[in-house]
Amino acid sequence: MTIKYADRINSLPPYLFAEVDRAKQQKLKEGVDIIDLGVGDPDLPTPEYVIDALCKAAHDPETHQYPSYSGSTVFRDAAAEWLKNRFGVKLDAEKEIITLIGSKEGIAHIPAAFVNPGDYTLCPNPAYPVYGIGTTLADGKPYDVPLLAENGFKPDLSSIPSDIVKKSRMLFINYPNNPTAATAGKEFFKEVVDFGNDNGIIIVHDNAYSEMTYDGYRAPSILEVPGAMDCCIEFHSLSKTSNMTGWRIGFAAGSADIVAGLGKVKMNVDSGAFLAVQLAAIAALKNSEAFKQKMSRIYQERRDALLVGLKALGIEVEKPKATFYVWAPVPGKRPSIEYAKYLLDKAGIVATPGVGFGKYGEGYVRFSLTRPVERIREAVERMKKL
Repeated sequence: MTIKYADRINSLPPYLFAEVDRAKQQKLKEGVDIIDLGVGDPDLPTPEYVIDALCKAAHDPETHQYPSYSGSTVFRDAAAEWLKNRFGVKLDAEKEIITLIGSKEGIAHIPAAFVNPGDYTLCPNPAYPVYGIGTTLADGKPYDVPLLAENGFKPDLSSIPSDIVKKSRMLFINYPNNPTAATAGKEFFKEVVDFGNDNGIIIVHDNAYSEMTYDGYRAPSILEVPGAMDCCIEFHSLSKTSNMTGWRIGFAAGSADIVAGLGKVKMNVDSGAFLAVQLAAIAALKNSEAFKQKMSRIYQERRDALLVGLKALGIEVEKPKATFYVWAPVPGKRPSIEYAKYLLDKAGIVATPGVGFGKYGEGYVRFSLTRPVERIREAVERMKKL
C-alpha cells in the first residue's frame, strides 16, 4: 500500500526551525562546539516561584481531571488583571479571553474558524511561518505582504490589491516583530484597526514579545486602540517572557465573537491546558513586571555585545528596542542560506537564514540572544577569524 499525504500537507514548506535543528545536530555528532543563536528558546530556567506553584498544584487531585476548554476562570481572571495593569485594557474574562496551549496553537487554529476554502489571509513576509501554515491547513490562501526596511518593516496596506482585500478574511501582524525586531506604535495600530473595520477583515496580532523590551521602550497592545474590540484578537504567550517555552501556556484576548470562534475550534480538537500549568502561569503573570526587568537587563547586555561585534565586522545593524533577536544584513550579498551554512561549517555558529521566514527575508540572517554574553562574544571572535 502506498501512503499519500493530503495535498495541503504536501504544499507546506519544510518547517524552518526543524531544518536548522537537523543541521545543528549533525555538527554536534561531528564533535563541533556549537554556539546556537538560531531558534528563539530562552536558555535561562523558568522562575522558581512558577515551578513551586506547579508542584503545589500538581499535588492537588482536583487538577488531574479534564480542564475547561476555554481555560479556568482563575487563569482568565488573572490574564484580564494583567492586561488591565499592563495596558489599561479592561476585558470580560469569560467572553473576551481564552486560554491556549501556547500561542502557536491558537495562531495555527484560528484560520479554521473563519477561513473558507479559497479565502485569503494577509500574511507579513518575512514572518513567523505559522501564520501561513495555519492558513494552508484551513484550505485558505496566504497572501504575502512585504515587510521592507524602507517601511520600518511594517506592511504597506495601501499596496495590497483591492481584489485580494475583498477576498481576505484576516490580517496577521506581529509587533514587536519576529524576525526583524521592528516595533510599532499606536498610530500604526490605528491604521490597521481602521483597515480591518473598513474591509471586514479580522486582525490577528501576535504580541508574544511585548515584555522583551529595552532602553525604556514599552510595547503597546493593539487593544488599546479605539475600534480594536470590533475586529481584533491579540495573542499573548508566557513562553518567552517567563522562560516557559516547554510549558505550553498562553492566552488570546479581544472581540468576543472572534474569541468564541477560536473556542469552537479548540472545543473540537483539544481538551484544554493542564490546570496545574494554568495555576503556575498565574504566578508568572503576578510577578511578570519584576521578572521582565531582570531578563531585559540580561538580554540588553547580550544585544549590545553582539552589535559591537557585528559593527567591528562591518555589519551595521539598527539597535533593536524589543525581542531577543538581531536581524542582520548578510555581508557580501550572498544568499542567506549559503551564509548561514558558512557560519555553521566554518565557525560552529547557528544563525537562521532570513529567507526561511519568507522570500522578503532574503539578504538577512536572524541571531537569537539565547546564549550567555561570553558565548556571544566568542561567536563574534569566531566570525572575525573568517
